[in-house]
Amino acid sequence: MSAPGAEPRRAAVTFIFITVLLDMLAFGMIVPVLPTLVKGFMGGDTARAAHIFGLFGTTWAVMQFFFSPVLGALSDRFGRRPVILLSNFGLGADYIFMALAPSIEWLFIGRTISGLTSASVPTAGAYIADVTPPEKRAAAFGIIGSAFGVGFVVGPSVGGLLGAMDPRMPFWVSGMLSLLNALYGLFVLPESLPPEKRSAFSWKRANPVGSLALLRSRERLLGLAAIFFLYFLAHEALPSVFVLYATYRYGWDERTVGLSLAAVGVCAGLVQGVLVRRVVPRFGERRTALFGLACGIVGFAIYGLAPTGPLLMVGIPIFTLLGLASPSVQGMMTHRVGPEDQGKLQGAVQSLRGVSGLIGPALFTTIFALAIGPLKGWDLPGAPYLLSSALVAVALVIAWKAAHQN
Repeated sequence: MSAPGAEPRRAAVTFIFITVLLDMLAFGMIVPVLPTLVKGFMGGDTARAAHIFGLFGTTWAVMQFFFSPVLGALSDRFGRRPVILLSNFGLGADYIFMALAPSIEWLFIGRTISGLTSASVPTAGAYIADVTPPEKRAAAFGIIGSAFGVGFVVGPSVGGLLGAMDPRMPFWVSGMLSLLNALYGLFVLPESLPPEKRSAFSWKRANPVGSLALLRSRERLLGLAAIFFLYFLAHEALPSVFVLYATYRYGWDERTVGLSLAAVGVCAGLVQGVLVRRVVPRFGERRTALFGLACGIVGFAIYGLAPTGPLLMVGIPIFTLLGLASPSVQGMMTHRVGPEDQGKLQGAVQSLRGVSGLIGPALFTTIFALAIGPLKGWDLPGAPYLLSSALVAVALVIAWKAAHQN
């Protein structure tokens, strides 16, 4: 027999899962067509389009960095429901705005707004912390993490099909999905944070620097935050150089690259959506995090050292076990703050992701360029992934020390 309140909690987690899934699906759908649209505005100049597209990515990460803690703090003050719903409505309207954009300037404005409205992810994380018992939070975060994997696998393939008909079609469909999800939530999503557990809004704590100060204010929270940052930064090697690396080292075509990324997404979805909720209750959050980080070290090393494509594919299931670490560490972090600070905590975590998004692309592309250029004689084109392996190794050392401080 279910415990009292179990069904409402399950329904709420399901809605948040659908929200994140549709957000990531919508985001993924525009990935294959946005460069083409930018290139069209640049008169077909690929070099200029690449520069502008890189600027788009940086701007999106900057908006995430600055506004994730703001929305998290607003959700601590006014509740999770209004922030999530307004973000969904805003994101849907923004996709439609970009579908209608008549120039590169308008498209840039739309992409900037998209970075702001997509900053609702920490609020979704705070909602999960509100409605889930502490011992089940890692499993719930794993389910939400699987939505990212599914969205990134399905989204680009659907976006590619729609974009073949019309480069603006994925924007229209993404906008409709976001608006329909917002309407759905308007009728079914309950508030998770009661008024007596809310905290006053403070710009001092809502800005990125202030929100990161929260991570220094709790015992051992800073160490867990360092693990998260290293995890995020190491992960940036995948979107930054994987396509370039695979085509350079293994001679893969677009189809093979796409299938390999789909394999990563499927395995990651299974790890976070299925394995986490089975492994964490049995072994605990700390041991699960340690095991996941150890697998990440090995997986990244295989990526960096594999001399052939099939050997790299062997590393995919090992690498994706790294996904056990993220929800486990996130669960441990939620135990160290009260309900009134969950939004700020998730905003601070998202800011760490934003910082890694600002640093990672330039770091890993530069290392890759050096590895196949001036340092080509070293025969280490996989240097970016070896660096990622080292970063995760540092995270493992921090996690090991934290685990033995209990």
